[in-house]
Amino acid sequence: MAESTWEVSEPKKLTFDDPVTALSVRIVNGTVNVVGTDERVLAEQGGARLEISEIQGPPLIVTRTGTTLTIAYEDLPWQNFLKWLDRKGHRRSAVVSLTVPAGASVEVGVVGAGAVISGIKGRTEVRGVNGDTTLVGLAGRVSAETVAGNVEAQAVTGDLRFNSVSGDLTVVDCGGSSVRADTVSGDMVIDLEPAGRPTDIKVNTISGEVAIRLPHPADAKVEANTASGSVSNAFDDLRVGGQWGAKKITGTLGAGTGQLKAMTVSGSIALLRRPPAEDTYGAGHPAPASAGTAPAGAAPPGRRRRRRDAGRQEGALTCPRSSPTAASASTCSSCSTRRPATATR
Repeated sequence: MAESTWEVSEPKKLTFDDPVTALSVRIVNGTVNVVGTDERVLAEQGGARLEISEIQGPPLIVTRTGTTLTIAYEDLPWQNFLKWLDRKGHRRSAVVSLTVPAGASVEVGVVGAGAVISGIKGRTEVRGVNGDTTLVGLAGRVSAETVAGNVEAQAVTGDLRFNSVSGDLTVVDCGGSSVRADTVSGDMVIDLEPAGRPTDIKVNTISGEVAIRLPHPADAKVEANTASGSVSNAFDDLRVGGQWGAKKITGTLGAGTGQLKAMTVSGSIALLRRPPAEDTYGAGHPAPASAGTAPAGAAPPGRRRRRRDAGRQEGALTCPRSSPTAASASTCSSCSTRRPATATR
């Protein structure tokens, strides 16, 4: 299998004429931006493109093996990525932007770096130590594993898996088949799109808080438990029970085709109801195009001091102004309407 290698120690642009079906990026500090584009359009533009606009420290090694493209530091392997330590003490940073076919599979590993991945239809896997990740419009299976990094996912239609120690998960307009999330102290906000598939959500956390907004009408068997936290429920068909410190929300919404299971030890749980579109925008007036991709005020819960009383009213999620997701077409009383940020190409 033919292999080509470039050692990049200064800003550089590369174009790859041959097809790229798999991408792997591993960097320390800086930013990774991956954009999936229609293969025919990409071919007209000369093929997959890589731009390293900033780089400090050791060089990045760019390797093309068959149809697999890898951009990484030589001493930063994918295996045991989350346990990696920079034993040489290098000061390093890079800003990497890539445009690849939408059908490619993508692996991105970041240590102290931010990542934005958009428009990918193939499998996407993200590993991060303490860098935040934004996922937009992904159609394939998505797996994200972090130590302290937060993950925000918007309009993801594939299965989503998330594991973190203290990172938060925010999912906006989720239309995927299923969501599985586990954290130790990270919080989770999950917002399901109105016309999505049957609900299939399982989330677990020890001290994190959970807020889930369901479409109306919803269709799921619900079981939500907290050992010592509070609960909030916007559905008349669900029962709130429990004694002493433990509380639970149980019942069936609609035909009960889907499932929703949420468990936390000391965190709070809120089940919210998304208002019907006609109630929000008025009969005969279609919702604006941006409303389908960024519900009002959907945002990560942030830290507990600003979450305690948030999201108690019907259909409302927290809206801290500092949240990147809150900046995407939010229409709460304290935020002006803004268009969602898009990944640069």
